[in-house]
Amino acid sequence: MTDNLFFLASKLFWLVMSPDSLILLLAVSGWLLLVAGRIALARRLLSLCALILICVAFLPLGQALLQPLETRYPAAAALPAEVDGIIVLGGGIDAELSATWQQPQLNDAAERLTAFVWLAGLYPEARLVYSGGSGSLTRQQFREAEYAPWLLNQLGLQEREVLYESESRNTHENVLNSRELLQPQAGENWLLVTSAYHMPRAVAVFCQQDWPVNAWPVDQHSNPGQLWQVQFSLLNNLALLRTGIREWLALLAYRISGRSMQLLPGQHNDCAAPTTAETAS
Repeated sequence: MTDNLFFLASKLFWLVMSPDSLILLLAVSGWLLLVAGRIALARRLLSLCALILICVAFLPLGQALLQPLETRYPAAAALPAEVDGIIVLGGGIDAELSATWQQPQLNDAAERLTAFVWLAGLYPEARLVYSGGSGSLTRQQFREAEYAPWLLNQLGLQEREVLYESESRNTHENVLNSRELLQPQAGENWLLVTSAYHMPRAVAVFCQQDWPVNAWPVDQHSNPGQLWQVQFSLLNNLALLRTGIREWLALLAYRISGRSMQLLPGQHNDCAAPTTAETAS
């Protein structure tokens, strides 16, 4: 019951508080005030709306929010010599479009899947797990893990056993359901694959469940060398800002609700499974 309330509240909160929704609310409110003859107040709201749009269009605010999350764990770090299992979290497949077109449809997080296949080749004895249901409030019938086998088989994993977990609706349920499915043992070495900005929250939940994992972050969006480069890119900047705000709010919500024990685990996180300097071959 608690998980259902958390899922519902998080979706409804984000529906209103996402930056694109707030910009729309400001614009519509300003227009309504104009219609009602409240000219001074309408000008203030519309001016604020215009100022926000100009800042978003020219400044990479989203990259500034994502960069500290994406650099929390090193990309392409040294891999352990031995791995007991590899988990990839859903987010790279558009399940509804896949059902519509009856073939795998990927989105901009497809690197989660390509990295998963590559790592599976490096560790032929490792257990493989794809965890991803539906994060939609209204379309729970379209679950990523039900369409992932199409793609993974096409990419060469048809000879490997892959466990698919399709009931999870968010990161917390990814971990809980995968733990129940796999029953990991102390001392096992697991690799976790997910988007770099999402990795700190995912690791925090794994730690809260006393399941150490090695992070393999992919799907980076920020460019530290061009972090404050001013150029016009309204749609891309707005999308990154939306992702950054959402992830930071999710980190805070998970910490407050007890779904994670740390707001931002990372380099000094005692729970994380130790990696060795020896790279797998």
